[in-house]
Amino acid sequence: MLFLLHPANRHEAKIFDQIMNELRRRRIARMGDTVIMDKGFYAYRNYLSGINEYRVVPLIFPRSNFNIQRLSGMLSYPLSIFSSKNLDEEKRRFKALKAKLLNLLQRWETFKGVRSVIEDVFKLAKSFGLRRLHRYTRRSVFKFATLNVLLVGVVVALGFREKKVLQRLAEM
Repeated sequence: MLFLLHPANRHEAKIFDQIMNELRRRRIARMGDTVIMDKGFYAYRNYLSGINEYRVVPLIFPRSNFNIQRLSGMLSYPLSIFSSKNLDEEKRRFKALKAKLLNLLQRWETFKGVRSVIEDVFKLAKSFGLRRLHRYTRRSVFKFATLNVLLVGVVVALGFREKKVLQRLAEM
């Protein structure tokens, strides 16, 4: 489980690299994994960075002005591949990641159900007290948020995973 604290009014697209570095450091996201993110992380450079730097498929829900042909044209081998001892293996891996990303982006709407359950988990966390997050120090915010995330994790681990159950718990 991972959560990061940031000051308010910070655009999500700008913290993509920090999130991916933390996911990689904690071995949550590994090479070839698919990371699902909402439209707040939408930026062409985040798609490129996800594949070229982190070797994951960043399924970031696209906005209305998204052009898949433009993204496909932008996705090219990173220069680091050419210094590899296994050039053919690296090229094959890159092509597989690119194909998987383009395939998922063509049918991204099928993942709206997953996103809906994630939103219900966030709503549950807010009902546990994250709405009243007014604290005076970063340390106290971190402690309060950690406790809420732990509590949500325990609830989900106990088997409360279905959409209707999560919604009922959030409304209590």
